[in-house]
Amino acid sequence: MGPATCERGAATPAMIDLHYWPTPNGWKVTIMLEETGLPYRVVPVNIAAGEQFQPAFLAISPNNRMPAIVDDDPPGGGAPVSVFESGAILQYLAEKTGRFGATDLRARYEITQWLFWQMGGLGPMAGQAHHFRQYAPEQIPYAIDRYTREVGRLYGVMNRRLADREFLAGEYSIADMAAWPWVVPHERQGQNLDEFPHLKRWFETLRARPAVQRGFAVGSELRNAPMDDKARAILFGQKPA
Repeated sequence: MGPATCERGAATPAMIDLHYWPTPNGWKVTIMLEETGLPYRVVPVNIAAGEQFQPAFLAISPNNRMPAIVDDDPPGGGAPVSVFESGAILQYLAEKTGRFGATDLRARYEITQWLFWQMGGLGPMAGQAHHFRQYAPEQIPYAIDRYTREVGRLYGVMNRRLADREFLAGEYSIADMAAWPWVVPHERQGQNLDEFPHLKRWFETLRARPAVQRGFAVGSELRNAPMDDKARAILFGQKPA
């Protein structure tokens, strides 16, 4: 089921509000929502305009980062549940639906390890590589080399992991959904997937999934605006407009 894009403040019963902008961390959640078929609406958070600093958003995401969700129909009923941090959102949705996670102890921690590995390693390092290669106001060779090499090392970790299995943690899971979006901009991170054949096979397998395609497409029109100096100051200075 695709998203219902609504204006802020519009009430929709039994629907997840996804506070979102189309970035790798946002794509993780839209992919999961599309895979599970949960009804949701997109509430855009224009991070280039500083909307992540608005009080209403900070009330559900105190780290002023998207994505965040508000679930009007949480498991067990009761008041709406808000969740920030993309990895926590994936775990919440897996528990809510009983899908793409695991109940068995060993299987659950296989998934958890690789989810945390993405959150603590692949995402931050790829983000830094992307920043210093694409957006930094000056080229700093040491930083470019450091983060490009580290992303290459992490790609190598995934490549070895996937040498004898189809997915990162047994069956297709939230661990794969978390990692895949960070491999999408591999060229901008200075990586060549031909050097990582098992990773490339996994990447193409996920890219062929209809739900991944739908999740990746959510909000694509929002990325069309060019990035000016003000947007760069907001994004990389991390100060309110």
